[in-house]
Amino acid sequence: MRLFFVERASVRPSEPVYATDGTELKYVDQRPRPYFSVFGKIWFRRHYFHAPGHKGVCPLDADLSLPARCYSDLLRDWAEHSATNESYTESLRGLNHTLGISVSKQALETGIQEDAIDVEAFYKQKETPSAEQEGSILVVQADGKGVPMKRDEPAVRAARLGKGQKRGKKKEAVVTAIYTIAPYWRTPQDVVDALVPKQDKTEQKPKSTFQRPVPVGKEVRATLEGKDVAFERLTQRVTQREGAHIQHRVALTDGAEPLQNRMIELPFQFTLVLDIIHASEYLWDAANALQGETHPQRTDWVRERLLHILSGQTLTVIQELETAMTDISLSPAQRETLKTTVGYYRRNSPYMHYDQYLHNGWPIGTGVVEGACGHLVKDRMEQSGMRWTKQGAQSLLDLRAVRINDDWDAYQRFHRQRQHQRLYGPCSIALPTPERRVLAQAA
Repeated sequence: MRLFFVERASVRPSEPVYATDGTELKYVDQRPRPYFSVFGKIWFRRHYFHAPGHKGVCPLDADLSLPARCYSDLLRDWAEHSATNESYTESLRGLNHTLGISVSKQALETGIQEDAIDVEAFYKQKETPSAEQEGSILVVQADGKGVPMKRDEPAVRAARLGKGQKRGKKKEAVVTAIYTIAPYWRTPQDVVDALVPKQDKTEQKPKSTFQRPVPVGKEVRATLEGKDVAFERLTQRVTQREGAHIQHRVALTDGAEPLQNRMIELPFQFTLVLDIIHASEYLWDAANALQGETHPQRTDWVRERLLHILSGQTLTVIQELETAMTDISLSPAQRETLKTTVGYYRRNSPYMHYDQYLHNGWPIGTGVVEGACGHLVKDRMEQSGMRWTKQGAQSLLDLRAVRINDDWDAYQRFHRQRQHQRLYGPCSIALPTPERRVLAQAA
């Protein structure tokens, strides 16, 4: 590696050398710089040109597309790819074990913030799947997930506490997902059997041999900048994926009214659908209030009412629960639980026409965005003892989304071209890193 740089730096560039504004720069001397690669850290000297009032230039830096700091593109690529999946400490420990080199945690954190800078631009220009590849249903989903913040971070909210949780500060990451999918037809009974299996396993119907369609071009993103930014991004991607091949447009949420209001504002008139999992959870709450968690008929009670809901008879279930609320034997807590379920169903009833959705072959669950909240946000950002600054969390969420979306290599090429343009001016091709040049020579 050192020999590669020494040989490249031994040739003095032909004069004259010009600044970006056309000013001729004069040769001064050779200037040292470090380069920290996957092989370790080395120093070398390269020719330096300068003119009064202008920034000095080392032409070799541009020829090799060297980064601004000493850490090489390939080293940052490998370290950051690992850091998007596990803690900084574990990533650096793995780097040291594999390559025998030590990088500071601060250097890794800084690199992630620097290298996430082009994620937004990358997704603005990213090509969408062709019409032949796409499904006929365009699906968008949105949800929120809290990220634990450092105590001195502004604009954080108190976390909602569950049993055993300690009071802390969190900031909501708004998570969005977009994909297309082919129709998948099920009956209401099919969905009931999948969500609430019968207790007697011998009565279960054989599983369908119909292959569940796979989402096409699935993209998940998360932002700490609020719903405006999240839905501006989502609107852009919706517009890019719209076309004659799209026959239906479905927007899924868990029933949070602020998200529903944003979904309604999306272009191309999406049909808002309430996530069936959340709808069923409220039904379980009602069953526990009326019968108790250990009642032997509780599961059958839920199955029957869930079948009504999936068959387009949500009003029947609401009326039954409202009648049950009049029972004077109920405690205030039981009555309050039933009131909550009824209120949730009444407010979301326009989005609970599941008989129509199933007839159209639409998805009715927010599994994609729920999974993203867990996999993209929680699994990485809520590991033991972790607290984040807003900038540090956002940078990592951006790069983690790139990895989860299988865009890592494409993004690295895009980012290196943009990095070269910022440092040295236009570059029409993605220059290989010095490590890859050395490895190619060695091969």
